[in-house]
Amino acid sequence: MELGFRADFIIEDKVIVEIKSVEKLAPLQPKQLLTYLKIIGLKLGMLINFNEPLIKTGITRIVNNL
Repeated sequence: MELGFRADFIIEDKVIVEIKSVEKLAPLQPKQLLTYLKIIGLKLGMLINFNEPLIKTGITRIVNNL
């Protein structure tokens, strides 16, 4: 079955990890990850932007109904 998207990583069938390297995350990107979580039925996603001076400032945690 074709779902129409590809997650960068799905870890242990529990966490979706989306990797970006952009100057600034668009408001659409966290919403898109939340949609992926809902489609697959997972609870946790991590959106990681590697184009940040400190990696910890580039990590966004997205939750689906927690």
